[in-house]
Amino acid sequence: MPLYLYLNIFTILFPLLLSFDRKVTFYKNWPYLWPAILINAALFIIWDELFTQAGIWGFNEEYLVGIYLFNLPLEEVLFFITVPYACVFIYECLNAYITKDLLQPYAKSITFFLIPVLLLLAAFNLERLYTSITFTLLAAMLGVHYYYFNTQRLGRFYLAYIVHLVPFLLVNGVLTYLPIVWYNNSYNLGLRIVSIPVEDSMYSMLMLLLTISIYEGLKQRFAVKQYQRLAV
Repeated sequence: MPLYLYLNIFTILFPLLLSFDRKVTFYKNWPYLWPAILINAALFIIWDELFTQAGIWGFNEEYLVGIYLFNLPLEEVLFFITVPYACVFIYECLNAYITKDLLQPYAKSITFFLIPVLLLLAAFNLERLYTSITFTLLAAMLGVHYYYFNTQRLGRFYLAYIVHLVPFLLVNGVLTYLPIVWYNNSYNLGLRIVSIPVEDSMYSMLMLLLTISIYEGLKQRFAVKQYQRLAV
């Protein structure tokens, strides 16, 4: 039973159908969204391939269609398209329907708390590659985002991340409980949110932040070009 494929379809179905909502009009952002998703997917697929080859995680063939890209099942590749799409959709819906940036006053404090904590946890768990690499990359990505955008979008990002935890727990819960995706605990902290490795929550934050950073960067670049054209 290709359950992993069904989870991908479930993940993207409603965000895709609701992309034409009149208030959000998410489809208008596709020119910025798809490049962001594809860049994110390329980087995460390389990472995923290396970790799969190293036996840090793997996949249960019972729940797959049996089509592979190198060592990765088709469903895993689709995961890096469907999940970022759904997450950025959540981000834009919250921007459209919640006009006040609720977490902006706390964004800098949250960021400057997370960065050293993540780096310390990574430093004390260097041999646990899923932990150390994920936490280091997330800390670096938070720093890069703050450098380019300051707290302009971080409050909105943190709110979207909190809301995204609901579908994250549902989808990842199924993936790890059956399991469709298995983990070698030698490479992680061994701490689970029910059946989900705690590292997955940071991995998901990294994937969401990378996609949104590129997405917002492209939107900003287009806006500047439009302004320059009008100013001529």
